Amino acid sequence: MSKLLNAIKESVIVKKLVYTVVGAISYPGLAIVNKLQINGMEKLHKLPKKNVLFVSNHQTYFAEVITFLHIFCAVSWRKKHKLGIPFYLLWPYTRINFVSAEETMKKNLMSKIFALAGSVMIKRVWVDESKEVRKGLDPSDTRKIERALNKNWVITFPQGTTTPFVPGRKGTAFIIKYQKPIVVPIVIDGFSTAFDKKGIRFRKKGTRLSVTFKDPMQINFDDPTEKILQDIMDAIEQSKKYKPESISQ
Repeated sequence: MSKLLNAIKESVIVKKLVYTVVGAISYPGLAIVNKLQINGMEKLHKLPKKNVLFVSNHQTYFAEVITFLHIFCAVSWRKKHKLGIPFYLLWPYTRINFVSAEETMKKNLMSKIFALAGSVMIKRVWVDESKEVRKGLDPSDTRKIERALNKNWVITFPQGTTTPFVPGRKGTAFIIKYQKPIVVPIVIDGFSTAFDKKGIRFRKKGTRLSVTFKDPMQINFDDPTEKILQDIMDAIEQSKKYKPESISQ
């Protein structure tokens, strides 16, 4: 049974079907009900098709990941500045994985289906009565991410939580130090205003959703993981120097 489930999870046809269905459902909420603004989209055309790690801040469980999948599929159809009409959903680009908490992706039927879109499930955070409990990154989880990088683009959220300005996790820096991927920072905004915490239901319509792709980071892989992690947190604008005073108090 486990082999069958793994085969289904790895099936390109299944991934394309999930992308098409999820994309068709989510597109109006991103581009019509709310207003998606994409900055730096043209930079993605220059990237290789594997060993690219996208690091981003995190505001909802699913909305940002779904948005990134839309953008990457649009890029594969030579879009440079916006999604446009989503013809890309007819044959979506699926060489994408995203790192997510195993407990979240196995929570209900909807999350299990979305996991088929390319989730790399790791045991690092679980939610217990709305309280997030932080854990370290297991070595087997590290190997999962490394295998995904060897084949695809990978999206990860170094903070592992939707709470802003919390410290990042050394596991991300460890993977970068030893896998040596191209690291592309992403800064997102507006998603926690537009959607609920899951990123599924509308909270405020007409919100400007912002996704900014920065230039690939210049990383000295000989630096300690602490330094690499600090550089990442600066790049995704989640370090102390970006923290508003109203949150600091």
